[in-house]
Amino acid sequence: MEQQKLPNATLVLVMGILSIIGCCFYGLPGLIFGIVAIIFGRKDKKLHASSPDEYTGIGNVNAGYIMGIIGVILSILVVLLFLFVMNLFGWDALNDPDLLKERIEEMQQNQ
Repeated sequence: MEQQKLPNATLVLVMGILSIIGCCFYGLPGLIFGIVAIIFGRKDKKLHASSPDEYTGIGNVNAGYIMGIIGVILSILVVLLFLFVMNLFGWDALNDPDLLKERIEEMQQNQ
C-alpha cells in the first residue's frame, strides 16, 4: 500500500511559523495563525494515530503544532503587555508622543 501525505501537514507547518512571526504585530495575527495550526494539527495527529502506516508528514505536523502553541503563548503575552501599557499611559498618550513624554516624566518624578 502506498503511503500518502497527511492532508494538512504543510498548512500546519506554515501556520505555526506565521503564528510566531505574527505575535510581533500586536499579537492578533499570531493568535489567529496559532489557533489554526493547533486545530488542524490536532486533526492530523488523530488521523495519523488511527493508521500510522498509511500517512507520512507527521514531523511537519508536530513541528507546526508546537510552533502554533508557542505562537499563541507569545501572542497572549504581547496582547497583555499592550493592554498593560495602554492602561498605564492611556490611549491618548500612545497616539501623541509629546503627551507620552510628559506622562513618563511625571511617573519618574513621582518615584
